[in-house]
Amino acid sequence: MSFHPGALRGVDSDVPGEIDYRLARRARIDDYRKGRLALNDVCDAQAELLRNAVQCSEPTRRRCPICEDKRLVLVTYVFGPRLPASGRCITSRAELRRLAARTGSYAAYEVEVCTGCRWNHLHRTYLLNPTS
Repeated sequence: MSFHPGALRGVDSDVPGEIDYRLARRARIDDYRKGRLALNDVCDAQAELLRNAVQCSEPTRRRCPICEDKRLVLVTYVFGPRLPASGRCITSRAELRRLAARTGSYAAYEVEVCTGCRWNHLHRTYLLNPTS
């Protein structure tokens, strides 16, 4: 018996899933806590990402793993046809649904951000409309 994604119950092998970056996140936090990375190596969000985190983000219940003070927010960028090369920062779930309804292949990237210490890490990526 060979293993393949379709062997898992509830998985449709024709529809690509999402990619979750929890393991990479855990490794980065561990490296920081063990002193292998400096604070400015892990808390390095650029100004535009911080602006988007303040103005266009979705709040979470998770506390920042670095400063443990503020709650993390999720900033979503979408890339695809007829969008800027730098992607579009999503301002609402309705905007995300409108893009998902378009024809073409659109990829969403969610970045978790702490507006306090500038921690940021890619949270997950997924296709908006995998069947179109």
